[in-house]
Amino acid sequence: MKPTRRSLRLRAYLTPTNLLAIGILAFCALAGWWLLTQSAIDWSQPTAIITSIQQMGLSGVLLYIGFLVVAIVIGPIPSTPVTIAAGAVWGSMTAGIYATIGVFLGSLAAYFIGRTLGRSAVRALLGKVIYLSHHRGQRYLGILVFVMHLIPVLPYDLMSYGAGISGLSFPLYAFCALLGIIPCTFFLTFMGSSFSIGLPIALSLIGLFLMVLIVLPWGIRRYNWLGLRDIIRVEHH
Repeated sequence: MKPTRRSLRLRAYLTPTNLLAIGILAFCALAGWWLLTQSAIDWSQPTAIITSIQQMGLSGVLLYIGFLVVAIVIGPIPSTPVTIAAGAVWGSMTAGIYATIGVFLGSLAAYFIGRTLGRSAVRALLGKVIYLSHHRGQRYLGILVFVMHLIPVLPYDLMSYGAGISGLSFPLYAFCALLGIIPCTFFLTFMGSSFSIGLPIALSLIGLFLMVLIVLPWGIRRYNWLGLRDIIRVEHH
C-alpha cells in the first residue's frame, strides 16, 4: 500500500530536528501552564518565591534557571520582578550569573523553535509574530539583536523567535544576544540588591530603567530611531 500524500508530508515534517523543537515547546508549555495555574505560586511576592528557591540549594538554582527558560519560551510568565528579587536574595553577582544562564538558554530555545517550526507555530503560541527585514544585512540584524536584548523594548521571546524565523545566523545571534543579556540581567539583579543598600539608590535605578523603556519606544515610533520601523514588523492574529 502506497503512502498517501498527507502521510508523506507528515513524515517529511517530523524530522528529528522538528521533533526536538516540538518537544522543547511542549515541555515549556506544560511547565508554564503548571506555573501559572496549578502551582499556587503568589506572583505578587517575588522575594518570597526566590527565598523559597534559595532554601532548596543546588536544585533551587536549577529550578530558577529552568523557570527563566520557560518564561522566555512561553512569554506571559513575569520573569523581570523575579530576576530583581533574585538580586535582593542572592546578591547582584550570583543572581546575575544565574539569570544570564537562564535568559540566554531561553533565548536560544526560542530562536531554535522559531528557526525550526516557523511562523505558524510561533503565531499559534504567542498570538503574534515578528518579522525582521534582511535588507540591511545580517550584521545590522546582529546589532539589532544586541540592542533589543540590552534594552528590552520588545520581549525577549518575540525577538528570539523573530531572529529564528528570519534565518539570522545562529553564531551571530547567540553572540549578540549574550552581549546584550549580560548587562541587562546584571542591571536588574543589581537593582534588586540595591534595596538592601538603600531605598534612594533602588528608586533611582527603577526610575532610570522605566525612563529608558518609555523614551526609546517613543523615539522609535516618532523619529524611527535606528531605522527600526523599517526592520521590525509585528503582526497579530
